[in-house]
Amino acid sequence: MVPNQLRLSAAARGHGGYDSDFSDEENAGKSVQKTKSIKEDGLLTKPFQKAKQGSMVHRQFAAEAWDREEARKRRFHLIAMDAYERHKKFVRDYILYYGGKIEDFRRSGANDKTDLDVIRENHRFLWNEDDEADMNWEKRLAKKYYDKLFKEYCIADLSRYKENKFGFRWRHEKEVISGKGQFSCGNKHCDEKEGLKSWEVNFGYVEHGEKRNALVKLRLCPECSYKLNFHHRRKEVKARKKRGTAVPNSKEPKIKKTKLSSSAKKKSKKKTHKDQVSSEDSDNSDKDSGNSDAQDGPSDADFWKGPPQEADEKSREEEFDEYFQDLFL
Repeated sequence: MVPNQLRLSAAARGHGGYDSDFSDEENAGKSVQKTKSIKEDGLLTKPFQKAKQGSMVHRQFAAEAWDREEARKRRFHLIAMDAYERHKKFVRDYILYYGGKIEDFRRSGANDKTDLDVIRENHRFLWNEDDEADMNWEKRLAKKYYDKLFKEYCIADLSRYKENKFGFRWRHEKEVISGKGQFSCGNKHCDEKEGLKSWEVNFGYVEHGEKRNALVKLRLCPECSYKLNFHHRRKEVKARKKRGTAVPNSKEPKIKKTKLSSSAKKKSKKKTHKDQVSSEDSDNSDKDSGNSDAQDGPSDADFWKGPPQEADEKSREEEFDEYFQDLFL
């Protein structure tokens, strides 16, 4: 009864009588197989596995996914580069996309300056308070180099001595250690060590548009000294003699002569005949009196000349200065 009612209902809906008797059983079998496959797929799927897409994705969605993947690869590639390689890649990409030449991106080195160039521009032979008033980093660098120089003796350039033009500069540490300019000739093209003389020169020069003068000292050999004094002679510096080193001509000590008063002179004239009789006794007595006066101190007439002169006692520093002056000259 049930199948007949189904046929009637289907005929009433307008399907006609074309349905077979076995169609329902086949459809029921297919549905059972689908449910089994779905359950099995659910058991076999992993938690992190994405669901399968039965239809093709949209083109825009695929393009965005592709761009994200390419951006990730490009980022990892750039991170692996150093700064210079990354810069070159950006320049090549710019030229590839916008056109141009690689020479347009090269930096001009015409205005580049090293520390030596800065020192040459701001160096001064002598620094004073006015020069240190307005200091920038370039002047501070030049002043720091100036403080490291040794300013006792100069190194001279005598190549243009016939034109009366000389160049002087201070010595640096290596020259002081080697003795250049002090124990050897101060001319930068000469290394003579014999017959050196010390000279003082009034060095006039123009520096940063300002004319200046400086009194410098240098040591030269005889040949270079001739070049220095080619036009006019400079002042030669000689060693000072130490005090108290003079040797007396006679071995006997000098006896101070005391001045006699006017009354004593008159008495001595009256008693000349007595002195002639006892000449030997008077000579001995005069010597004894002279020695006693020298030992006692100065005579009365010496007190009217001025205050007594105290003996100069040299300090330890003055003794060292005299010693080094004799050593250097």
